[in-house]
Amino acid sequence: MKRVVNPLNVSRFLRGYDEAATQKGIKLSIGFDFHKYVSITKTLSAKVPTYPMFRPDRSPIKAGEGYWMVGLDKNNEVVLVQAARLYDLSHSNFAEHLESLKAFYADPATQAHPQDRCSCTAPSARKITGKVAYHGDFWLRKDFRGQGMPEIMAAVLRGVSFSMWAPDFLVGLPERWLLSKGVLAQYGHLHCQPGGSVLHLVEENIVADDLLVWLTGEELESLVNRHEGSEVALA
Repeated sequence: MKRVVNPLNVSRFLRGYDEAATQKGIKLSIGFDFHKYVSITKTLSAKVPTYPMFRPDRSPIKAGEGYWMVGLDKNNEVVLVQAARLYDLSHSNFAEHLESLKAFYADPATQAHPQDRCSCTAPSARKITGKVAYHGDFWLRKDFRGQGMPEIMAAVLRGVSFSMWAPDFLVGLPERWLLSKGVLAQYGHLHCQPGGSVLHLVEENIVADDLLVWLTGEELESLVNRHEGSEVALA
């Protein structure tokens, strides 16, 4: 079913969260040049390296198929980053996309190390097809944690992804420790399964065992259209 994006609903949704971030001393902005994004994230010494799916030297993102968010404090210093991209999985599914390494490299045959591996055992990953929006590379500076910013960051990306793409699914691969901390709900994830991505990228020095979280397109549309952004506490 084709979803119709109501720009006014999206505007109302985003405005509430943008104002909430402003009240916390953070100015949010959206960018589309991933060369610039990588140059920003390289300066963040406390952040893990950006995965290759958001690095144009490994996986170029076509215009209109990706964006990133950055937040600045009153001193114009970076306090948060997050990125999103759209995958066309109309002839595949998210599990196959991960295990083939196409989620990470434009051409795994020439770019991946021979020992690179990714296993996805989350059952629902094989049912995630069509237009799939992936949200990742989340980082929030330590002094802004514990203030509700993950909820704000996730909501802004949900609103922007819905307005740009109206995807069939929205997915993420958060670290497993978030489940034990009981904080996944802050990110607005309605569904969660273990075994999302057991990953080893040799040359990237990446070893991860991540969860799969997702929303259906209908759930994403419902979240945006009920104007939950207007209900955000600004205090």
